[in-house]
Amino acid sequence: MNKRRLMVDPSSEMSIRHQCALFGLNRSTYYRPKRGESEQNLLLMQQIDKIHLVEPTFGVLRMQDELKEKGYSVNVKRVRRLMRKMGIQVLYPKRNLSKLGLAKYIHPYLLRHRVVSRPNEVWAIDITYIAMASGFMYLTGIIDHYSRYIVGWDIGNSLAAEHQTLLLARTIEQHGKPTIINSDQGSQYTCANWVDYLKAQGIQISMDGKGRATDNCYIERFFRTLKWDHVYLYPADNGWMLYSGVSGFINKYHNRSHQGIERRKPIDLYTPNQRVLSTLNG
Repeated sequence: MNKRRLMVDPSSEMSIRHQCALFGLNRSTYYRPKRGESEQNLLLMQQIDKIHLVEPTFGVLRMQDELKEKGYSVNVKRVRRLMRKMGIQVLYPKRNLSKLGLAKYIHPYLLRHRVVSRPNEVWAIDITYIAMASGFMYLTGIIDHYSRYIVGWDIGNSLAAEHQTLLLARTIEQHGKPTIINSDQGSQYTCANWVDYLKAQGIQISMDGKGRATDNCYIERFFRTLKWDHVYLYPADNGWMLYSGVSGFINKYHNRSHQGIERRKPIDLYTPNQRVLSTLNG
């Protein structure tokens, strides 16, 4: 964000408004940079994330109670704001998912009773909060259902829908496109930017049902494993360390056996398919 602010040139003939639009920067952010969260809030966010990984059905009130049990006295308003900032989707039906302006972008869940038989048949995408030694970022991951291979991922400091679409475009360029892509009903996916891009690519759109804990389970399981086995054991000091650490973990994740795929390795199930595609395209 700071790098993009520095790219805005107030002496340019192009207006500040236009430059901010080109760089994806809010004008308010340019004139008054956002203050980071306090150390206390960062600590609370880490605790909230750990609780959510174990108890994904906990809403604001139950989260407040759990924090209190752990010695953190915090009001409901603060818990709600931090959970929203973290992009946490609590697993229970929420009325605001179908509010005016979003309902037209919600699509049905297409994977119920579907047997996925090949790589690139179904991908799933999601975004999650990632704690750092000081601060936090967001990780977006795209997983192939058949092989459990992480076909695409990126780290950023925003929940903006445009970032999800750009990552998907890069992933398609590298691996080809899936028949179906599944997501939750978050604001990043129930919007024109996401839906219009998928339709233009001829990709079928699938979205989790409200309150369904298992509809997007594979990418959620990956996030949970990443956090318990790496993020909270080795908190990163900066964005580069976080990116490098996640990259190394994903490489190990691809090269170890998984019970859900009959103790085979994701890289063995996905890579041969890519060799076939390369041969056909070449």
